[in-house]
Amino acid sequence: MKKWIFTMIIVGMIGWALYDFIDSSRQSTDEFVPVEENSSVEEDVKEQLEAADNEEGDSAAGENTEVGLEVGNMAPDFELQTLAGETVKLSDYRGKKVMINFWATWCPPCRAEMPDMEAFYQDKDIVILAVNLTETENNLQQVQDFVNEYELTFPILLDEKIEVAEQYMIQPIPTSYMINSNGVVAFKAFGSLNYDFMVQEFEKMK
Repeated sequence: MKKWIFTMIIVGMIGWALYDFIDSSRQSTDEFVPVEENSSVEEDVKEQLEAADNEEGDSAAGENTEVGLEVGNMAPDFELQTLAGETVKLSDYRGKKVMINFWATWCPPCRAEMPDMEAFYQDKDIVILAVNLTETENNLQQVQDFVNEYELTFPILLDEKIEVAEQYMIQPIPTSYMINSNGVVAFKAFGSLNYDFMVQEFEKMK
C-alpha cells in the first residue's frame, strides 16, 4: 500500500513538472514579437508620416501654440552662422516652408540623403537649413570639402557648440523637421529621407 502511494506521488510530481515546463515555455514565446524581415527605414518613415497626418490638425495656424518638438508645436527658434559667414535665424523664414536637417560629414545616412535634399531644394520652394554638428567634425575645411563634393547650394549652418542640437534633443542623425509657413512642426523623421518622401511631406504642408 505504501509503495503504491509513493508511486502515485512520484508520478504526480513528474506530471506537474512537465505541465509547468510546457506552460512556462508557452508564456516565454508569447513575450516576443517577430521582427519583420522586410522592415526598413522607409517603412518607419511611412509610419511617422501617418502619425503626422493625425496630429497636425488645427494647430497649423500657429496661433496660441506651445513651443516644442512634437508635431503641432511651434518650432523652437534659433540663430546660427552659416559656412558662408552669414547669420541665420529660423523665425526670419516665417511665411515659408522650412526643412531643418541635422547632419555631420562622418554620418553615412547623411551622405546618402544629401543628393536628394539638393534635388528637393532645386525643385521646390523650400528653405533648407542644414545644421551641421560642427563640434563633432575635425575642422571646418572638412565641412567645406563635403559641401563641394556634393555641390550643395542650400545654407549650411554651423552648430559649433551643439547648442541647437541639444535644444532639439537630437540623438540619431540625420534628423529632419518640416516646419510649415506658420512656424509649426508639421513632420519629423529620424533617419535619411529620399526625394519622394520630402516632396510628399512638402505638398501636405500649409
